[in-house]
Amino acid sequence: MRDRTRYLYLAVIVAVLAGIAVGFLWPDVGKELKPLGTGFVNLIKMMISPIIFCTIVLGVGSVTRAAKVGKVGGLALGYFLVMSTVALAIGLLVGNLIDPGTGLQITDAGKQAAAAEAAKGGEAGSGADFVLGIIPTTLVSAFTSGQVLQTLLVALLAGFALQAMGTKGAPILVAVEYIQRLVFRILGVVMWAAPVGAFGAIAAVVGSTGVKALQSLAIVMLAFYVTCLLFVGVILGPLLWLVARVNLWSLLRYLGREFLLILSTSSSETAFPRLIAKMEHLGVSRPVVGITVPTGYSFNLDGTAIYLTMATLFIGSATGRPLAVGEQISLLLFMMIASKGAAGVTGAGLATLAGGLQSHRPDLVDGVGIIVGIDRFMSEARALTNFAGNAVATVLVGKWTGEFDRDRCSAVLAGDFPFDEATLLDEEEEPPPPAAEQELAKV
Repeated sequence: MRDRTRYLYLAVIVAVLAGIAVGFLWPDVGKELKPLGTGFVNLIKMMISPIIFCTIVLGVGSVTRAAKVGKVGGLALGYFLVMSTVALAIGLLVGNLIDPGTGLQITDAGKQAAAAEAAKGGEAGSGADFVLGIIPTTLVSAFTSGQVLQTLLVALLAGFALQAMGTKGAPILVAVEYIQRLVFRILGVVMWAAPVGAFGAIAAVVGSTGVKALQSLAIVMLAFYVTCLLFVGVILGPLLWLVARVNLWSLLRYLGREFLLILSTSSSETAFPRLIAKMEHLGVSRPVVGITVPTGYSFNLDGTAIYLTMATLFIGSATGRPLAVGEQISLLLFMMIASKGAAGVTGAGLATLAGGLQSHRPDLVDGVGIIVGIDRFMSEARALTNFAGNAVATVLVGKWTGEFDRDRCSAVLAGDFPFDEATLLDEEEEPPPPAAEQELAKV
């Protein structure tokens, strides 16, 4: 099937350029177009609760299945947790160092709203009020009230309850997985409004601040790309060599066609079956690949973690109300949990970003409209970093469990055993069945 999101990508680029032109030529008109960006952000906010519920329920189930396989699953999950933490820390460090949104103060109204929110929080900031605030009145009210932390609580309870049900809960997991597909399909439809939202948001920002807004957006985008390169080269590269004696750049060159595929679609999901086949061909055992790669696609999202970190810090600074260190840590930990299982879905990054801000700093949610214009530009680096991280993780887990053929790997990377592309022709036509559906088939 032909990927039509490429047309969306082009439409967003055209819309951003048009918004810049309107903002420069007719600043007053640009300011009046802000409701277009706000309306798009509201559409994204509409999808937050169902996305978080489905991904968390299925994510908790995935952890259970991975943990049941013993050593491989435990090592993989432990490694993913550590790497996600490192990625968040690097994003926080770089974001605070460059602080591209400083002094931008997109609107005085936004700054006043932030101050009002701070005063409000200061008056009712007791721990008891916070705890009571995350407990919904009913299960349904968690989805209708717009309180993201309440939705998160209900999702966790549902996930753990399904764990306790064992095989009897498999049909429910299947149902949730299909609901998730529906939710993501709706999100895909919503994302076709992204050009309109990007046009309105960029026109309003440029109309209010002029060229300074473009400079700030360019800086945060460039910094994100550089940060992803540093993470892969400085963190993953030495780690891969020290543990498995595998050269990172040789591994990335071996996966070159997959990187080109991801670059053309802005999604690492498109290369999922190819990564499984190539990791087995490289010398990692089938059981290790079968556990590590699918689990990593939900839990090893290094590029996404860096993106969420830097986007959050930029929005806080650009709207005139930067986040304190404590707010940064709590907010990004929430985002790390809420994003599990949503990687590779168009718009999921924006939904996770909006959901985190809605739960912790509602006064900053409107700032998501600023990111819409450059989100697609950063999605390639996000997907490429996620994919590289999962390839490295598969080799490392294979080495730690004694399921990695080092000699075979050297021969493959040297070109002695070229990969047979014909073996993937059938797999690329039909995606693998949902994990919950596989579980149900065993019942």
